[in-house]
Amino acid sequence: MAETFACSFAATELDARSGISLVVERLRNFNLPKEQVDDVQIALSEAINNVVEHAYPGQTAGNVSIRCNLSPQELCIRICDAGPPLPDGKLPEGHPRDVNGPIESLPEGGFGWFLIRSLTNQLHYERHNGSNLLSLCFEISPPDKT
Repeated sequence: MAETFACSFAATELDARSGISLVVERLRNFNLPKEQVDDVQIALSEAINNVVEHAYPGQTAGNVSIRCNLSPQELCIRICDAGPPLPDGKLPEGHPRDVNGPIESLPEGGFGWFLIRSLTNQLHYERHNGSNLLSLCFEISPPDKT
């Protein structure tokens, strides 16, 4: 049986943290394996932080909505915002960053899309009616029966 839940919040760091925590807590209540919930939290945090940083530049923070559909085999999370479209209308490639060299020269960011791509089983972006729709899908492992 599929479960669906949703939330929305302002695209601010504080509200994003609360929204992500709400989703993670709901997933824990469904008794998903801890490692899977941790992976979802990382990917969701990276995606939401991109919205907070880039969706509403130079204006009052807009809204972000999250809709989760959980079935026994898959979790799909759809993130919606009304910010500008992604460049070229597609997701960034998300290549791993070079972390060789002295600590002071290591990149501060640029790891997000690589992490999101490596943690999800399916990733989809589309622009629809002035909104960005990003779907993150995760395969659900059956619970360990030990």
